[in-house]
Amino acid sequence: MGTLEWSLTRWLYFKSPHLFPRAGRPSFLGTCVNTCLSMEEFVYSLPMKIRVPVLNVLRVLGEIEIFLLSYPRQCMAAVGMVLLGGGGGAFAVANLGPDAALLPVQVLTTPVEPLSLQEQATSLDLHKLQLFRSEVTRSSDTPESLLRRLSIVDPEAVSFMRKNGLVKDGLARAGRNISAQANERQQLLSLTTRWLRNENDSVFQRLTIQRSAQGFTAKQETAPLVANIQYSGAVVDTSLFAAADEARIPDSVTSQLSDIFSAQIDFHRSLRKGSRFSVVYEALEADGEPLRTGKVLSAEMVNGGKSYQAMWFEEPGQKGDYYSLDGKSLKNTFLAAPVRFSRLSSGFGMRLHPLFQTQRAHLGVDYAAPTGTPAMSVADGVVEFAGAQSGYGNVVIVKHNASQSTFYAHLSHINVSKGKSIKQGEVVGQVGSTGWATGPHLHFEFRVNGQHVDPLTLARQNNGPASVATRPGFNKMAALARTQLASAGQMRESNVQ
Repeated sequence: MGTLEWSLTRWLYFKSPHLFPRAGRPSFLGTCVNTCLSMEEFVYSLPMKIRVPVLNVLRVLGEIEIFLLSYPRQCMAAVGMVLLGGGGGAFAVANLGPDAALLPVQVLTTPVEPLSLQEQATSLDLHKLQLFRSEVTRSSDTPESLLRRLSIVDPEAVSFMRKNGLVKDGLARAGRNISAQANERQQLLSLTTRWLRNENDSVFQRLTIQRSAQGFTAKQETAPLVANIQYSGAVVDTSLFAAADEARIPDSVTSQLSDIFSAQIDFHRSLRKGSRFSVVYEALEADGEPLRTGKVLSAEMVNGGKSYQAMWFEEPGQKGDYYSLDGKSLKNTFLAAPVRFSRLSSGFGMRLHPLFQTQRAHLGVDYAAPTGTPAMSVADGVVEFAGAQSGYGNVVIVKHNASQSTFYAHLSHINVSKGKSIKQGEVVGQVGSTGWATGPHLHFEFRVNGQHVDPLTLARQNNGPASVATRPGFNKMAALARTQLASAGQMRESNVQ
């Protein structure tokens, strides 16, 4: 066996031992050896000058083949890199195109004929401008000053507004919204204002001034208010009132919230920072303009981690009231406080008297509030006394039943008279500083059989009517209230963000 044959045989033995004969299997080596012998005979039959280069080429090819078979993965990776580099170059060459600056440019020209100045002026003259403006009436307003703020200069309109009785009555009150329409010559075309005769009216008044070819006309109409449901909420930082103001919730709605949850939460002492509330209420609108708020339909207050929910429920032919969503009445026999959103400045018991500087028993509680703040009766009753009492100043005493009465002192004004029957929440007077007082506040006492009792504890011990969970339709209304409160909660989160 020659050198070439021996090299091939050794390589096959180490790299492909399965080619060698085994029991029950024919040998493939014989065929390879015969092929090598024939090749070697052919090579050695060549002349010496040709035989040596051929043998060297065969030796190099054999070594390359052995290397490829020994390191197949590395070789394939190298081939892939070569092909990738070649493909990238081909791609780069393929993307080369002609320079855009060398492309031919085609210019299209279209003649435009502008309108003559006369035609433009005529077109503008045919177009009538209508300007809309709004203002709020002031107590010092005259027809001239009001129209001047509306940027309207119209002596004819001023003369009409001075003489017309409906206009003078409609614009006499301050704070009413005015909407006006004028033309391009700053002449009044129309003016409208809306208002309520009384705070609790279900209808509104509409005054309209209209310009026509015959001159100005004025008419006053009465139309029903339209209830629109509003959703809102807020998180308490300093006080309930401040949080509601920041969320642009009307004061009347906040006052109702205080009344609804007064039996569960003492807003003077127990409301905590971080408490949150959601409220669904009616906004009564006149031609889309909100004039006042209606009642709270449902509300939720979370204070100290505890949730309180309420909804308004009214059966046909019966007086409505607020209930928890499981059917319990939230109305207490007594309100928690006679003054809304005031500060408890002095409690029940012994204290240092602010005027006499001696220790004396304080037989009631004091609520510090601005002069003129309404003081309400905490329950239904009859006025037993209304007048002045030495150091207490202006006083109102309301008898609620045979044993219980309440006492309201230092009032700046008394709104009731002796013998008058009053309802819970009705205003008996305004906070003041009459009598022995260092500043405006309400002195409030609760008496049982003539004995003084702490109002903060007794007024909260009375429960309202029994459950209404079995009333027809209540559960359906409660489900609606839960859905509304969920929407109001989303509005609250958006307000916070």
